Amino acid sequence: MKCIVGLGNPGKKYEETRHNIGFMIIDELASRNQWSLSQKKFNGLFTMERFNGEKIILLKPQTYMNLSGEALRPLMEFYDIDIEDVLVIYDDLDLPPGKIRLRKKGGHGGHNGIRNIIDQLGTKEFKRLRVGVGRPEGSKTVIDHVLGGFSKEEQGPVEESIDHAVKACEAWIEKPFNEVMNDFNVK
Repeated sequence: MKCIVGLGNPGKKYEETRHNIGFMIIDELASRNQWSLSQKKFNGLFTMERFNGEKIILLKPQTYMNLSGEALRPLMEFYDIDIEDVLVIYDDLDLPPGKIRLRKKGGHGGHNGIRNIIDQLGTKEFKRLRVGVGRPEGSKTVIDHVLGGFSKEEQGPVEESIDHAVKACEAWIEKPFNEVMNDFNVK
């Protein structure tokens, strides 16, 4: 069973913010496949589904970003999900809007949601799908940037990155991660 986790903050206030790009991708993946994240457990919203015969779980932690691992770890333990079968989707300041990058492992890069997942799981060895949100311009702080919405100019590239990310998730359900990285890291 594979688990795809989109990071974000719960609540209407945060819905369209850069920090919630992980939630947006999970929502789009669910919508395209006519699934609903209707189960509430493990400090998260999730659904267990089948995609072309493969069993998957989609998870949106409801712990707020900085405690994301507190939703992922108990779900993994309950369903006996191996770390090899986890993909975490999150915003990345070092990529421009419209770009995605897949990685097999890595540090937290200053991202507190990833930092908490590393702390909770006791490893950096999990797959990631980083989605570009760009760096703040001028005197805007990082917090204001990630908790703010996308500009009109960013809307097209963001929609494109959501589409690519959903397709990458669907590809990973069926193919080895190295192949998915080769296919999607070039776009």
